[in-house]
Amino acid sequence: MKKRVLALGLILVFALGGMALAAQTFVTIGSGGVGGTYYPLGGVMAELLSNGGVNIRANSRSTSASRENCRLVASDQAQIGMTMGSTLWQAYNGIDAFKDDGKLDVLTLMHMYAAPQHIVTTTRTGIKTFDDMKGKKISVGAPGGGDQVLTNMILEAAGWTEKDFNKQQLTQPEAVTALKDGNLDVAFFNFAIPGSAVMEIAAVRDVVLIPIPAEVIKKVCDANPFMMDFTIPAGTYDKQTEDCRVVADGNFLVVNSKMTDQVAYDCVKIFIEKRGEIEKTTPHAANFVPEKAGVGIIPFHPGAAKYFEENGVKVDTK
Repeated sequence: MKKRVLALGLILVFALGGMALAAQTFVTIGSGGVGGTYYPLGGVMAELLSNGGVNIRANSRSTSASRENCRLVASDQAQIGMTMGSTLWQAYNGIDAFKDDGKLDVLTLMHMYAAPQHIVTTTRTGIKTFDDMKGKKISVGAPGGGDQVLTNMILEAAGWTEKDFNKQQLTQPEAVTALKDGNLDVAFFNFAIPGSAVMEIAAVRDVVLIPIPAEVIKKVCDANPFMMDFTIPAGTYDKQTEDCRVVADGNFLVVNSKMTDQVAYDCVKIFIEKRGEIEKTTPHAANFVPEKAGVGIIPFHPGAAKYFEENGVKVDTK
């Protein structure tokens, strides 16, 4: 009789264990390359989800970032992906880099942080305004790079052509060196604040950030809905005494429509409410607050929208 009771008890234990395992949700996060911000961010996010008490088991996968992540999420090979806003806009609408893919099944989970376009010069040049840059030696970014794509949007919106300035196409490290050495007047950079490239220049030169005229910002954002009006706050960089208004691309977490509302809700809740833990890996997590994380360029997943609405932020859903 005792053996029979023991056997039944073991069967019940295994059955309950199997039910718990079956109920667990497995999540893969598509991050980025080892040297970038996305990679360590993916690791800490996976750890927080796995230890969050919401029955999610997560891992992070190194990828080539935005484009690959959008495709992985749409095909459900990854359940969460990190992407720049410009790439997300293309994926959602099936245009440009995703013309052959067609519209992908991607929805916003949350906005992580903005990457403003920096227009950087030094006091040596005497340049203080956007129009002062005409006729100067300007680096628009490396050929084919995201910096140059965004720079071209800005210059086109301002009505500039290549006849209006001396065009240079330098990588970020090359532009930093050229500005420090006085061989370049202006450089366009795109990265989250504070950018290490600007701080490197500021260590040896007095840096000046050039604001973009309001009418140019409006034209850029109207023509490119993934772009945002953004202000680099005074004090972000050494001797920066005034706010600098520019445009920014965003960095987002995306999911597909197959994710359940509860899982999407739990993921956003953990990432926002555990942002202090994430800040130990990257300072950009300071932006993981509802009013900033709820900024979108494409519809949000309904589960994510529920969390934001509970915290006073209304977002668009499909």
